[in-house]
Amino acid sequence: MAGTSRTASRTASTWRNWAGNVTARPVREVTPASAEELADAVRAAAADGLKVKPVGTGHSFTAAAVTDGVLIRPDLLTGIRAIDREAGTVTVEAGTPLKRLNVALAREGLSLTNMGDIMEQTVAGATSTGTHGTGRDSAATAAQIRAMELVLADGSLLSCSEKENAEVFAAARVGLGALGVVTAITFAVEPVFLLTAREEPMPFDRVTADFEELYAENEHFEFYWFPHTGNCNTKRNNRSAGPAAPPGRVSAWVEDELLSNGVFQVACSVGRAFPAAVPAIAQVSSRALSARTYTDIPYKVFTSPRRVRFMEMEYAVPREAAVAALREVKALIERSPLRVGFPVEVRTAPADDIALSTASGRDTAYIAVHLYRGTPYQAYFTAVERIMTAHGGRPHWGKVHTRDAEYLAGVYPRFAEFTALRDRLDPERRFANDYLRRVLGE
Repeated sequence: MAGTSRTASRTASTWRNWAGNVTARPVREVTPASAEELADAVRAAAADGLKVKPVGTGHSFTAAAVTDGVLIRPDLLTGIRAIDREAGTVTVEAGTPLKRLNVALAREGLSLTNMGDIMEQTVAGATSTGTHGTGRDSAATAAQIRAMELVLADGSLLSCSEKENAEVFAAARVGLGALGVVTAITFAVEPVFLLTAREEPMPFDRVTADFEELYAENEHFEFYWFPHTGNCNTKRNNRSAGPAAPPGRVSAWVEDELLSNGVFQVACSVGRAFPAAVPAIAQVSSRALSARTYTDIPYKVFTSPRRVRFMEMEYAVPREAAVAALREVKALIERSPLRVGFPVEVRTAPADDIALSTASGRDTAYIAVHLYRGTPYQAYFTAVERIMTAHGGRPHWGKVHTRDAEYLAGVYPRFAEFTALRDRLDPERRFANDYLRRVLGE
């Protein structure tokens, strides 16, 4: 077994996720350098009666990647395999960080159509958990997949697309690590383009009253509401003919590093130590960011550094329920003793055709709540979750939630299609863990 000889005997250290709330103590770690080596590792694990889980950069807040068996680290499965300009696709190794992919594509004069605001994740980790940005017409990262390659529980390598193993493709794009270990992904790409970002403070009442209009008029609209205030910060991204006009180096540093990370970190620390100060801090924070407009290539507009560590829960609700659900969250905070120092984020996505995508079969709005790491979050998240589930909400697979298979089967029309495929591809549950047992059932 060439693929495991140098790593199979290595005793694993404790693995922790980015937020520090999840740990894993696997029997061993394997760092395969090819799909073949990864397949060897899966077969070796089966021979030893061990479970297998791949792990990315740990940006999930759930225990989706936890195992007490064999932990697959994709650090050597990185880079672009192929670019097909005629087909408009790029094939990348599963462990490639989105940041490296974005930079490499830009160098080739190409870009993904849409992306989330954090680009530290691996491409497989991001798509497997349904990572998304915001978009009226362009959907989540997984909806931009055109083909995939994965190692199945029996160690075989399977390719899938709309034309090849289509039933696997329909599910594996958001596969939760339950169907196999992803080794490569083919994304749709397009010639690099420019986006003009318009960031602007706006009152809560105006944003919610005009939400449908703001959504319809912009290719990418999102906003943040600051609890304990009536203030929001909005962001509208639209394609531009140019010319490029990136933010100045100093102003970008002030907005993105000093205010959004440095000062915000201090504000969060003070708020955690003195909860009574949170509303006053929120009033100041919500007015700190000024209006600005700039034009740049997509990944420089869509993404931003996130250095303040936090806990997060996010729910996908039908788009028409977004404003009502958000107003309920606002009312909840105002009538409770909760002190929330982190903005509430609202984004959108069009319906897609992926079985367990949070936007599967319906136009969607996302409402995300956060609290600074180390702040007790259970009471806040539990109360918000109650509101979201009343609207038929679907939790983000990589963020804190308490839902189980019984609930999820009721909000995903194609849930049974996914679990039946899992029964066929992984009958012995080689890729199972406690999290998958909860959300998918036995």
